[in-house]
Amino acid sequence: MLLRLVYLSVTNTFAALRLLPMGDRDKDVEILALRHQITVLERQLGADTKARFAPEDRAFLAALLTSLPREILRRLQLLVRPDTVLRRHRDLMKRRHPRTCRSKRHGRPPTVRSIRALILRLVRENPETVTLNGQSQYILAVIEHAGRRIRVLGTTAHPTASWVIQAIRNLVMDLEDANCRARFLIRDRDGKFPALINEILADAGIHTALTGVRMPRMNSIIERWVQSCRHELLDRCLLWNERHLRHALREYELFYNRHRAHQP
Repeated sequence: MLLRLVYLSVTNTFAALRLLPMGDRDKDVEILALRHQITVLERQLGADTKARFAPEDRAFLAALLTSLPREILRRLQLLVRPDTVLRRHRDLMKRRHPRTCRSKRHGRPPTVRSIRALILRLVRENPETVTLNGQSQYILAVIEHAGRRIRVLGTTAHPTASWVIQAIRNLVMDLEDANCRARFLIRDRDGKFPALINEILADAGIHTALTGVRMPRMNSIIERWVQSCRHELLDRCLLWNERHLRHALREYELFYNRHRAHQP
């Protein structure tokens, strides 16, 4: 195809040189004769038969006619429609573009410096879990001491008493459905925990044990999970909103419960 295209280009270049000494009247006569021959050819072929072009002929016509405005191109008498010529030119450029503009570097492109600086500044200025829309998110989770199974109960930007109570009720129902019997629940003295959750847990046979003031080692297992979640997930992700955070926590919960080395 390439050799044939070069041959067409050379022959048509000499044909263009032949037109230089010709006057405008002679050119007009030749154009009318060519248009009449095309009309006769179309009449002989009929409406159901189309002229077949070789790939090199298509490429040459596309390169030759694409410089003309669309209005002039529509007035020309051609064996193909003007839209077909433009489409062939787009296809020609599409095949050429990947070869000439292919990146020499492989893999993911480097992060822009401004974005990298913004990420580092967000981490320094927001030690808590903050999404890109500026909301501080609070995560409620419990962990089983025997099998280290984590249960993320939810996340919210406004940890009200009603939200915490509903999360504890959902936890009690999940434990009953899983036929898992818990005897104690160890928690800190955060004011976000209302007194009603102690009654809900007591009705399910779970005794609430409070940790000492500023003594995180009394609940070291969940504190260790918080550190793992922060280092392995939160410090490595840009969270768009609460929905994105909830999805990321769900995936991390599955990973932690199924693929960690502490699981039997």
